[in-house]
Amino acid sequence: MSSWREQRRLDAAADRAEARRDADAREQRRLKAQEAADNRRRAERRADKEEKRADKAQARRDRAQRRQARAAKREKTLTPGNVYRRGTLLLVAFSAAASLPAQIIHFVSISWMLLPVGPALEGAAWVMAAGVAYADERKLPVWVRWLLRGLSMGAAGFAAHINYQYGLSLTDHGLTAAEAQMVGFGLAAVTMGGPLFFEVRQWVLTLSAAVVNPKQRAEGKARRRQEKDRRKTFKDVVTRQKEILLAAPFGTITPEKAWAQAWWDVKGAPLTVTADVIADRLDAEADVSYVLDQAERTPERLAVEHLLADIFGYGGGDGGPSGTATGVPEGGPRGGAPKARTALGGKGKRPVSGSSEEAPVKPLEEADLKAVRKLAEALGGVDRLSARNVREAIGCRNEYALRLRDAVRSEGGQQ
Repeated sequence: MSSWREQRRLDAAADRAEARRDADAREQRRLKAQEAADNRRRAERRADKEEKRADKAQARRDRAQRRQARAAKREKTLTPGNVYRRGTLLLVAFSAAASLPAQIIHFVSISWMLLPVGPALEGAAWVMAAGVAYADERKLPVWVRWLLRGLSMGAAGFAAHINYQYGLSLTDHGLTAAEAQMVGFGLAAVTMGGPLFFEVRQWVLTLSAAVVNPKQRAEGKARRRQEKDRRKTFKDVVTRQKEILLAAPFGTITPEKAWAQAWWDVKGAPLTVTADVIADRLDAEADVSYVLDQAERTPERLAVEHLLADIFGYGGGDGGPSGTATGVPEGGPRGGAPKARTALGGKGKRPVSGSSEEAPVKPLEEADLKAVRKLAEALGGVDRLSARNVREAIGCRNEYALRLRDAVRSEGGQQ
C-alpha cells in the first residue's frame, strides 16, 4: 500500500515538473513572439522615418528646382538690368559688324595675304576687353586690369585709325570730301564705341556687385565704430586679444572669442565686469542694507512679514504689517544719519500723543489673542513669540504686544 502511494506522489511530482516545463516553454515562445513583434514594429517605424526623410529631401529638391526655374524665368524678363546687359552686348555686336568689313577691305586692297589682319586686330580688342572682365571676376591686381584695358584700347584705336583712313579713301568712289570724312568719323566711332561700351558695362556690373545691403552697411559701420572705441577705451584688453590671435593657429579662434578670453585674462571677470563694477555693486548693497537697518526693515523682518502675510493675508500698506512708516532717510546713507521716524502707536496707527503712563490700559481683545495663538503655532511654539513679531502681526504698540505675548505664554504654561 505504501509503495502505491509513493508511486502516486512520484507521478504527481513528475506531472508537475512536466507542467512547469511546458509553462516555461510557452513563456519562452511568448517572449520570442513578443520580441519578434517588437522588432517588426521598430523596423516599420524606422522604415516610416526613412520614408518621411526621403519625402522631405525630395520636397526640398523640388522647391530648389522651382526656385531655379523662377530665377531663370526672371532672367528672361525685360527688367532694366537685363535690358542693359543684353542691350550693351547687342550694341557691341553691331559695332564689331560695322567696323570689321572696312578693315578687311582696307587690308585686302593692299594684298590678299593681309586678309586675317583685320579680324585679328578687331579680335585683339575684344579679347583684351574680355580679359578685363575676367580680371574683375578673379579679383586680380589693379595693374593687370589696367594693362588689359590699355591693350584693348590700343588695338581698338589702331582699328579706328584704319577705318578712318578707309572712310577718307571713299572720295575715289564718288563721295565728296565732307561725306568721306563723315564716313571715316562714323567708322572710327563705332570701332572705339564697342570696346568702350563693353568697358562701361563691366564697370557698372562691378560696382553693382560691390553695393552692400543698407542693413549690412550700417552693421559694418557700427562694428568698425565699436572696434575703434575698444582700442581707445580698453587698450590693455586689445593688446591681449592680438596676442591670443597671433598665438592661436590661423582660423581656429574668432576675434570675439579672443576678446572674451582677453577680457577674462586682463580684468579677471566675465565680460562687461571689472573690479570697479564689483566694488560699486558691493557699495550699493551696503547702502541698501544701511537704509533697511535704519528703517528697522532688516532682511529677517522682511522674511517674517512675508510669512505673516501668507498666514494671515495681510496687505502691504505704506507702513507694512507693523503700521510703521519706512521713509527713505534724508540725504541718503552717505549724507548722514536719517531722520528719526515718527512713532505710531495704537492699533489705529495714530501718533503717540503722550507717555505710556498717561494712556489708558486697553483690555486684550479675543481676536488679537487668537491671532497670536495662530502665530505661535506657525512659529512652532509659544516660546518663539517675541514682542516684535507679535507687534508686526497685530500692528499695535509695544506695550500691548508684550501683554498679548505674556497672555498666550501663560496659557501655554510658560512665563
